[in-house]
Amino acid sequence: MRNRFDLQLEHLNNGLIEMGSLVEQSVERAIDALMRHDTEKAEQNIDFDKEIDQKMKELENLCLKLLLSQQPVARDLRLISSALKMVSDLERIGDQCADISEIVTMIPEGIDWDSLKEIPDMAMAVKKMVTESVDAFVRCDIHLAQKVIDDDDTVDYLFKVIRQKLVDTVRSGHDMGEMIVDLLMVIKYFERIGDHAVNVAKWVIFSITGNRNGSRYLSSEFPD
Repeated sequence: MRNRFDLQLEHLNNGLIEMGSLVEQSVERAIDALMRHDTEKAEQNIDFDKEIDQKMKELENLCLKLLLSQQPVARDLRLISSALKMVSDLERIGDQCADISEIVTMIPEGIDWDSLKEIPDMAMAVKKMVTESVDAFVRCDIHLAQKVIDDDDTVDYLFKVIRQKLVDTVRSGHDMGEMIVDLLMVIKYFERIGDHAVNVAKWVIFSITGNRNGSRYLSSEFPD
């Protein structure tokens, strides 16, 4: 019985790695579509989100099956409960990448990225956070997970800088109102992706340490 349970845990572990890889691809495609104004890639990424959703359902079902049909010990229970949370956050990242891709299909070409260089900077910082949160899970690396949590400060700072710059552009009288609203939505989605990468990192730490309260490694609160 235990051997079968261990095989199912291994299947769960591999499934999480696969889902993480899908989400990393979605982030990369969303950023590339935005920077290059590649509407075809953006549309493909919107459709790609269905694959992420399907993987989430598979992993959720496996987690519930393991919880209901077995009696996992404490460490196994932490892994399964953490996996349930992680797949939810990864799915939300996929959703937000699809949202960014949808905006790409609507905004005009010719955005001056030199004057808005903080947006590509923010996109790359978020991409790195997502990749490292997945890597932290794969390697069971608490320190890398903590780095992801710490790096969110950079993303939050860039969000504030870009938002103020876009607001100042509107106040200066530039006729770019609709596009600025779209860009504000884009950076908000990037900021949320960073939050979900932090969540993944926190659940990685919990799955290893079981520490939920009173630690720099895990907050009891999670962003939506």
